[in-house]
Amino acid sequence: MKGKNVLIFGCSGQIGRSIVRKLTKDNFIVTAVTRNIHQKGIILKTLGNAGFINIVEANIFDEKKIRELFKKADICINLVGILFEQKKGNTFKNIHTVFPSLLAKLSKEYNLKHFIHLSALGINDAVDSDYAKSKLEGEKNIINNFPLATILRPSVVYSVDDNFTTNFMSLLKNLPIFPLYYSGSTKFMPIHCSDLADIIFHVISKNINSNILECIGPETITLKGIIKRLLELIDKKRILIPFPLSIANLSAKFFQLFPNPLLTEDQLRLLKYDNISSGKYKTNFDIGVPSTRLFNS
Repeated sequence: MKGKNVLIFGCSGQIGRSIVRKLTKDNFIVTAVTRNIHQKGIILKTLGNAGFINIVEANIFDEKKIRELFKKADICINLVGILFEQKKGNTFKNIHTVFPSLLAKLSKEYNLKHFIHLSALGINDAVDSDYAKSKLEGEKNIINNFPLATILRPSVVYSVDDNFTTNFMSLLKNLPIFPLYYSGSTKFMPIHCSDLADIIFHVISKNINSNILECIGPETITLKGIIKRLLELIDKKRILIPFPLSIANLSAKFFQLFPNPLLTEDQLRLLKYDNISSGKYKTNFDIGVPSTRLFNS
């Protein structure tokens, strides 16, 4: 089992569950770190046979505890990320910059074989987004601290229980009129979470050290195109209305007051920029891992 001890942060989300399942099936021993073992532990326990998955409760800001976990690890995967800032230190800077930098530093200190970090596509262009700036700064620190790290930049990740398509479908079922920000022209290359898990597994099994790898689906589709495809799936017809930026900003200011906002001002700024392959880095297709069309329709 030498070289098969994988330490994963952020494993209880859609991507994490998929990669844990793949790794344990291939006899990797996974240490899954979670903030609340009572809420997440039951789900995680079902992802691997006894002896192949260890579930540990830890605060990601507890450096002493994190160091202990690194002593038995060969590979570290960081999937931790937030779409909006929260209280208790869950800021973009802490989550996307400070924490990944610590993991990269510890990966080097404990001589790990690999450190894989999940970032985001399009962050080079989104210069006025705090989310993008924190992600980009985190990447720079990772490369400085652990040059052998592999940074994955996915476009929008979707699945049956994601926070993207499911939120849209809930709104589309209940709203007769649906707002389109920037006329719905923002472009995406959506990738399914199982395809992203395949990419991570491939990077590990083939020992790929690639600095930055863009993870994309096989098609480019606008936000308006995604909404139309979702309407087809739920068999609904809705009026799609482009929102003026002034009204969009007001709605974002209102929504971000809620604990789990539908839209924030920072997310609205992100929507100005296309979320597609830059052409500057390799993609999953270049390393031999294709992906499926959105909703496989």
